[in-house]
Amino acid sequence: MSAVALTSTRSPRVQAVRRLARRSVRVAEGRFVVEGPQAVREALPTLLELYVEPDSHVELVVAAPCPVTVVGREVLAAMAQTVTPQGVLGVAALLDVPLASALAGRPPLVAVLVAISDPGNAGTVIRTSDAAGAGAVVLTEGSTDPHGGKCVRATAGSLWHLPVVHGPTVAQTVDALRAAGLQVLATTAGGSDRLDDLADRGELSGPTAWLFGNEAAGLSAASLALADRTVRVPMFGRAESLNLASAAAVCLYASARAQQS
Repeated sequence: MSAVALTSTRSPRVQAVRRLARRSVRVAEGRFVVEGPQAVREALPTLLELYVEPDSHVELVVAAPCPVTVVGREVLAAMAQTVTPQGVLGVAALLDVPLASALAGRPPLVAVLVAISDPGNAGTVIRTSDAAGAGAVVLTEGSTDPHGGKCVRATAGSLWHLPVVHGPTVAQTVDALRAAGLQVLATTAGGSDRLDDLADRGELSGPTAWLFGNEAAGLSAASLALADRTVRVPMFGRAESLNLASAAAVCLYASARAQQS
């Protein structure tokens, strides 16, 4: 595997991978870029192409179900969306999961991101949802693309561990969640119920979907009206609020603990 097979940063193949940084290209071609050994390892079943530096990541090369191309460091850097690539990069098929398919197994815990704009936050919530045992994550219409490079990296491989849905409206999502037997709770600083009170009363033990709003604007009045309850995370110190990813972690783990008990 020592011979470098692709040496020019101007190669059409290099440019084709680089163009996948644009969402429109990803959607049109049904492919996205996966960087780093952890993400590539998780993405192996969906890999279409694999690029590695000479004599690196041999275990991934052996396990790859797709063509493998050895590239120089400059070529890999030209393909990558990170400043310091980790010696391996893959191109994988988009993980398009319909909402109905994601909820078909009636998951007991679902995270819904409503108009989330920051890909790092979205990826972190996907990773947290995976860790908390959630059965699906839904990014509603207008949210960041989960196949964007920053979001993919923030999931740390969790993108391949649970269904991730992208694109339905909030109303469509809530209707589907209720049909699957989940209560729908919306997080907001002015929520009528405290998270701790719901936990103490045992009201988080049933199948639950959490709605989390935009980082700056939160959930709209229309989205809040769709929920069964509005919930606030109590603040015991002087902070005005938690950021999106932190609030999601607190709520998802509260539900996970109640359901595990």
